[in-house]
Amino acid sequence: MNQTLSTTRPLFGQTAIVTGASRGIGRAIALALAKAGANVAVNYLTRENSAREVALHCRSYGSNAIAIQGDVTKKSDVTRLFKETSAQLGSVTLLINNAGIARSQLFLDTTESDWDQLMDANLKAPFYCIQEALPAMLQRQYGRIINISSIWGITGGSYEVAYSASKGGLIALTKALAKELGTTGITVNAVAPGAIDTEMIQALTEEDRARISADTPVGRLGTPDDIANTVLFLASPQTSFLTGQIISPNGGLLT
Repeated sequence: MNQTLSTTRPLFGQTAIVTGASRGIGRAIALALAKAGANVAVNYLTRENSAREVALHCRSYGSNAIAIQGDVTKKSDVTRLFKETSAQLGSVTLLINNAGIARSQLFLDTTESDWDQLMDANLKAPFYCIQEALPAMLQRQYGRIINISSIWGITGGSYEVAYSASKGGLIALTKALAKELGTTGITVNAVAPGAIDTEMIQALTEEDRARISADTPVGRLGTPDDIANTVLFLASPQTSFLTGQIISPNGGLLT
């Protein structure tokens, strides 16, 4: 892919889809990509006002951005998401599979419906999005696919067996697809965050938050910006030799 590299706007001329970008990590990723010059489709499920605010903030950096509603667990919605993005912003070169759900419960309390919901949101949705993105990326012989997994996808987490399995599956998808696409100019990587200060963590007691911070070697929770900065690195045109990797910003919790 030919483009003029800039130290301030290295993603100028590229188009990104960030799923689940109305809040938290997805929001931070969308803003970081826009600040680096990419046009951004801010995908959301229900939080329209928040998504529109993110898109407006993205445009303040001089990039084009739109908010697009879509349930990425539904193939028809994914097809529409890519069609609208391509029509309004250009062919997608950056795909960040961020949308997902978490659930903490005993394995024996996990119902078939619970299992299916987690697999659909955390594994099937990226499958749909990647399949939709690949034809245009293959035609260009360029693309960056970045999957947001979890530290529990690496280590497994008690009371989060189904969630860990879904995120571990996403890691396996990342590694295998990177090999399959190795010579195409398309890289596939995953980011596996540790404890990040999002709504899920904020719902915990102050005591639990302090305990998690103390257990993290750097002595604090991660921030959405910590994850966004990692995604920005992987999205760079200059990371063409980095593929099939699982990068875990976790403050030293896992080494």
